[in-house]
Amino acid sequence: MKKITFLTVTILLFLMPLQRAFAQYYFYDNNHYNPDIMFEFGASVGAMNCLTDVGGRKGLGKRFVKDLNLGNNQLNGSIYFTTTYKEAVALRIEGTFGNVKAYDSILKAVQETTPRYNRNLSFSSKISEISIVGEFYPMFIFINWAERDDDPPSFSPYLLAGVGYYSFNPQTILNGRTVDLQPLSTEGQGFTEYPDRQPYKLKQINFPVGIGMKYELSSNFNLRAEFMYRILTTDYLDDLSTRYVSPSLFSKYFSGNQLADALALSDRRFSDPKYPRNPAGGQIRGNPKNNDAYFSFNLKLGILFGRKRL
Repeated sequence: MKKITFLTVTILLFLMPLQRAFAQYYFYDNNHYNPDIMFEFGASVGAMNCLTDVGGRKGLGKRFVKDLNLGNNQLNGSIYFTTTYKEAVALRIEGTFGNVKAYDSILKAVQETTPRYNRNLSFSSKISEISIVGEFYPMFIFINWAERDDDPPSFSPYLLAGVGYYSFNPQTILNGRTVDLQPLSTEGQGFTEYPDRQPYKLKQINFPVGIGMKYELSSNFNLRAEFMYRILTTDYLDDLSTRYVSPSLFSKYFSGNQLADALALSDRRFSDPKYPRNPAGGQIRGNPKNNDAYFSFNLKLGILFGRKRL
């Protein structure tokens, strides 16, 4: 009797942690159940765009997305790997590759937009980014589906926030040539005459934030629609931020073709008696009060790993 009691207690003590562990699972369907941790590997494709000082929508310039030109959407793609805990929170590492562009010539020369149209600037840039992003699923954070009789939903909205490291390189076209803008110090970056204008780095940190919707196609595949906005710490994604500099200064720092390019690209304004150029510089070129930003909308297809079969 004592042996039976001892054996029974031993078995119960062994099963108790297993019982607590399995209580954390819930059944996905009649053939699968979800463990605490699952993994997802996938890829995406979508559109990338930007909000900068250059270009905008036709007509009077407005703030933020009201000045967004959807015609500048560019293709982007990504690959990602996600670790999800109890389908409530997840940590994702993702590599994203795309392009952004904008140009003042999109603005029609009407009264309200003449200064921006007359500025005549343009840029394009490749974007390469690696990010670590947290995913937060309110429908699983605030609802314990393991304790409910209802099945968990196939659709699940989520929030995104993280940190990224990206590279960019603003370029423009001059006489049929593609020219890198950052080395030309078009606004006097690095000139002793402008100590507050330091050369901007082409590799920087950003802060991705966004929203998404996940749909479980099956026990093995997820489909997502996701919008991600990147908060930047620079206003020079488009090589444009503040005021014109005196053209006479460029010969102090550059020579040859680089000097010719700097002079041509620092001030591309059309000749207009209403907006005469000041040889000493100082006229408004951009708006330094707001940093630039880029964002993407992607469709993602992921393969799930870790879901257990009964």
